[in-house]
Amino acid sequence: MPPPQDAVAVRRAGPKDVESLAPLFDAYRQFYRQSSDPAGARRFLADRLGRDESVVFVAEGPAGAVGFTQLYPSFSSVSMKRLWVLNDLFVAPEHRRGGVATRLLEAARAHARETGAKGLSLQTATDNPARRLYESRGWKRDEVFLTYTFYF
Repeated sequence: MPPPQDAVAVRRAGPKDVESLAPLFDAYRQFYRQSSDPAGARRFLADRLGRDESVVFVAEGPAGAVGFTQLYPSFSSVSMKRLWVLNDLFVAPEHRRGGVATRLLEAARAHARETGAKGLSLQTATDNPARRLYESRGWKRDEVFLTYTFYF
């Protein structure tokens, strides 16, 4: 059973948090069918946080880190404002359904407001059960724009 919501604290992570975040980040990647790579996960997070290229919020319970969300900066040319891309959201399976993801989403929303951003955007897999959470928290599915990608 997950710890009660009030037993989990959410705060902005820094470079010193890489060791506690790396196992969660590796599990997140595995959720998206990537091979486990703990060293790569550690290196990737260390680079993002060390270079101040992303904002990570970590949820911590009595036993340590139980979830995180990672935001990347982007910009809207039309509104001439910053836009934050909520790229990653993950809660350890044994800590789900306890309000941790909601608290991480709220931290991301507060950060976007505090930085004067236009808002937040995210993409997720069509079969991701977290879609219900996003929609319940006011996120709207884009019915106007198509997303195209070009990968190497």
